[in-house]
Amino acid sequence: MGRVKLVLPQEFIYSTEISVRIGDINYGGHMGNDSVLSIIHESRLRFLKNYGFSELDAGGSGIIMADSVIVYKNQSFHGDLLEVEVTVGDFNRCGCDIFYKLSLKDSNKEIVRAKTGIVFFDYETNKVSNVPKKFKAVFGE
Repeated sequence: MGRVKLVLPQEFIYSTEISVRIGDINYGGHMGNDSVLSIIHESRLRFLKNYGFSELDAGGSGIIMADSVIVYKNQSFHGDLLEVEVTVGDFNRCGCDIFYKLSLKDSNKEIVRAKTGIVFFDYETNKVSNVPKKFKAVFGE
């Protein structure tokens, strides 16, 4: 089986900083894969909040994660300050992808590339919904 490749967009529209905590370290002495998902989740929440959205209300619908891709480039260790860049792309009728680039803040050394596929979801009807107009107005295609 070939390795997964993830091509990131050229530009990111949001950035946040997150420190690697001791609980993020696995038995190998570096940041664990479960912690990467947790860090990108936190980054996604901050990103959405920055634009006036949340995971339960992203312009009229909630979101659910349909898939995720994580590609490791380098290790990260306790105390590292990560810059997490975030952007949106690859829209379809009922969803889009959110892209993440995690780098060491002090050196710009790339640690992780990631993508989460999201689907817009109406929690009241328990059904998938179209991309909200408000969300598209902010992020376009």
